Amino acid sequence: MEIKKNIPNNTITRKLVDLDKETGNIYESVNIIARRANQIATELKTELNRKLADFSSPTDTMEETFENREQIEISRYYERLPKPTIIATEEFLDHELLYKEGKEGEMKEI
Repeated sequence: MEIKKNIPNNTITRKLVDLDKETGNIYESVNIIARRANQIATELKTELNRKLADFSSPTDTMEETFENREQIEISRYYERLPKPTIIATEEFLDHELLYKEGKEGEMKEI
């Protein structure tokens, strides 16, 4: 997953007016952001597990496990990434998300 460079690593205080401007409902906006954050978290977890799977062997036990420099660097990289909720909020505010409303069933770009 490619993450934009301009996303901050720390939390930022947001105005509720900015969040509910597109949907007209703060709860709907938060729901959209939360669902996207779950998607991002799943993608990142899958990607990390795939990369770390190269370092594991089926015969490893706790006593046989040793520190692998590359594995540590990969883990540190993923720890330094912005949290999925921050990424999803930035995507929402930058109008990069598509969502479907329940009743009309039409896709809206926000």
